Amino acid sequence: MVTVDTRIANLRKEMKARNIAAYVVPTSDFHNSEYVGDHFKAREFITGFTGSAGCAVITMEEANLWTDGRYFLQAAEQLKNSSVILRKMGEEGVPTIPEYLKSVLKEKDILGFDGRVIDADTGNTFAKIVEEKNGALKVDEDLINLIWEDRPALSKEPVWILDEKYSGQSTKDKLSAVREEMKKKGASLHLLTSLYDISWLLNVRGNDIACVPVVLSYLALSQEECIWFVQEEALNEEVLEYLSANGITTRPYNDFYDFVDAINSSEVVLLNKGNANYRTNAGLSKDVKVINAVEPTTLMKAVKNETELKNNIQAHIKDGIAVTKFIYWLKKNIGKIPMTEISVSDYLESLRAKQDGFLGISFDTISGYAAHGAIVHYEATPETDIPLEPRSFLLVDSGGHYLEGTTDITRTIALGKLTEKEIEMYTRCMRSHMNLLNARFLHGCSGINLDILARAPFWEIGMDYNHGTGHGVGYVLNVHEGPNAFRWRTSQGRHEDSTLEAGMITTDEPGIYLEGEFGIRLENELVCRKGEKNEYGQFMYFEPITYVPFDLDAIDKNQMTDREVGYLNAYHKMVYEVLAPHFEGEELAWLKEATRTI
Repeated sequence: MVTVDTRIANLRKEMKARNIAAYVVPTSDFHNSEYVGDHFKAREFITGFTGSAGCAVITMEEANLWTDGRYFLQAAEQLKNSSVILRKMGEEGVPTIPEYLKSVLKEKDILGFDGRVIDADTGNTFAKIVEEKNGALKVDEDLINLIWEDRPALSKEPVWILDEKYSGQSTKDKLSAVREEMKKKGASLHLLTSLYDISWLLNVRGNDIACVPVVLSYLALSQEECIWFVQEEALNEEVLEYLSANGITTRPYNDFYDFVDAINSSEVVLLNKGNANYRTNAGLSKDVKVINAVEPTTLMKAVKNETELKNNIQAHIKDGIAVTKFIYWLKKNIGKIPMTEISVSDYLESLRAKQDGFLGISFDTISGYAAHGAIVHYEATPETDIPLEPRSFLLVDSGGHYLEGTTDITRTIALGKLTEKEIEMYTRCMRSHMNLLNARFLHGCSGINLDILARAPFWEIGMDYNHGTGHGVGYVLNVHEGPNAFRWRTSQGRHEDSTLEAGMITTDEPGIYLEGEFGIRLENELVCRKGEKNEYGQFMYFEPITYVPFDLDAIDKNQMTDREVGYLNAYHKMVYEVLAPHFEGEELAWLKEATRTI
């Protein structure tokens, strides 16, 4: 078996042959996607860390991995048998990647990376660092490809059309809206490289990334033309006719960079340098004017239209039926039949698969029992899978894609008798969740303004959770969608200060994670709605569209205020009213008990 350190040694041989002092390997594809297909898992290949977020920097002396708080425990475990150093992003005393490169690169050193997998903004930052040291960049080669002998091929799964009865808006209307925004910005050409935005704009879906129904492609849009650079083997006759009817022409996926290199200097190009890769930006003639701005499609797809909202509610009812039946089955059978983290995760997926319109899970299910629940993004493997016992918690973070929308839900389930500490932490998390769910706020607020409502119950006892409180959710797209989010501080490259608009869907998912003991996270999806408008302005509120009980066996009512108890009772009343028509017999009796007034 080839070890991580052997792979690093092989990479260093290629670096040495090119006089490269440091080589950067991010978690990215050519489109800055959050999750990537197997072909693009270069950072996992070179470090052994399997989490979805992280960046490796290899020098001749050190191998480093930067990742965020969701993955500290997982990364520490997966790196322990290698020479890779874990750099905990955001922690005191831990340098950022640019700070690290400034400290290790010497005069005239060469910094290397594949220019197609680093975004333009980050690439420009690196270029300034080497310029200050009179060095250079080498970005025209993928060195990982030279040492990865059995690298998976690029995915080219079949493309399918998302009907307007699901999307709620025609492709022609979407193209027209984007062209109108281009006019306002003074752009003659828009280069779109985000897979989520392209799929949304063209009302197409695919399967080129596991759990993310997108199509590997690029798009060039002018007032006269719409050119889609796509692997043409993925297109059938129906899709080709659809594209032609909407004025969309296709060109081979790999022709995109030749197209960029040939863009006339008279064009004014709209390009998001935070998303588009460094190769795209560098390929433009110096005479081409570039408008660096967020893609118009970002806000358009974040604000769901009425059809999408109605469909989403139907998707969540289906999902609620599956997850609630799962919790009932779990509580009824724990201690009576063999169960493991993986077996119960598989059972939950089988319940979802019984629902009409189910397309697949929206991310790899997190099923963490007891201490494994404290690993924020734990993913059970045959090596780590453990049996469940009738005690402590099972944390299950899961979701599904349906034709009507995408779901994301976390429930932490009491499998038996709990300790006082477990009950106290669950109750505190419940308070946190309900306080944010029931926020009333003026239009203009962002998730930055509201995040403290969720963190306050933890901050008041000197505790915190090391992740955002919530994120936007795509429509049959990526489960993590911007710009809306709940976070207490901004971070580079994000737009957490974006206004919460009516129609946006954002998760509410506070948690607490005690290493070696247990983890708790409670998550619903919330639709932002308009409330009353008066002399103070337009008030907004959230409507929960996740219909699954929380675990009353883990609640200590005495630790909650009357208002918080009222919030929980109101939520459970709604859940019962939505789900009861779909249950009968023992399951219905259990549902009534699980949503009882406390």
